[in-house]
Amino acid sequence: MSAPTITSRRIGAERQPIAIVEDFHPSPDALRMFAVEQAFAPASHHYPGLRAPLPADYFQAVREPLAAVLRQVFGALGSPRLIDASFSVVTTPAADLSVAQRIPHFDALEPGRVALVHYLMPEGGDGTAFFRHRATGFERIDPARAPAYFAALDAELAADEPEGYVRDTSPLFERTELVGARFNRAALYRSAQLHSGAISPGARLDADPLTGRLTVTAFLTIG
Repeated sequence: MSAPTITSRRIGAERQPIAIVEDFHPSPDALRMFAVEQAFAPASHHYPGLRAPLPADYFQAVREPLAAVLRQVFGALGSPRLIDASFSVVTTPAADLSVAQRIPHFDALEPGRVALVHYLMPEGGDGTAFFRHRATGFERIDPARAPAYFAALDAELAADEPEGYVRDTSPLFERTELVGARFNRAALYRSAQLHSGAISPGARLDADPLTGRLTVTAFLTIG
């Protein structure tokens, strides 16, 4: 197994950092086999699919590359605190999405929150896209921006609701970056950034972890 390699860049007009780690986990095939044995259940918090628990040693296995990214790219001063982590598989058909699932979203307003997506589909597939809200120009949402953002967005959605998964530039949002999915690649970004799973039209939304869009999703707080 190759050693993890880390690249980072700043995206969009607001130059927010993202990091990409190749060969993130030392045993990705074993991780997939573990996922197959888990009981997946419907997710909460607007995720369009299923979630299941991770192995207890997951974060120990990725400790070194994760610590390096959090320190070098996001300026972590101490040990991160895990908020939530799980296997995730997208399964909801485009026609069944809620309005909140049809637009880019952010995971938390706090600047110290970092999100991680670890792609585990052997043939690659749909990655993660980042966006700018056209009406406000915002690419990340913080407590000061939230009222203006939601006021503008509510007015837009009242006039016209979007359809399907958001992947590309649309009348309401401009895509600023696309991180492609690659087996055993991890993407990390601030939770306040507007983003979405870049689910392609006609994508196979399979509940089977071996053939579906299997990822690990995690949320951490850094000091």
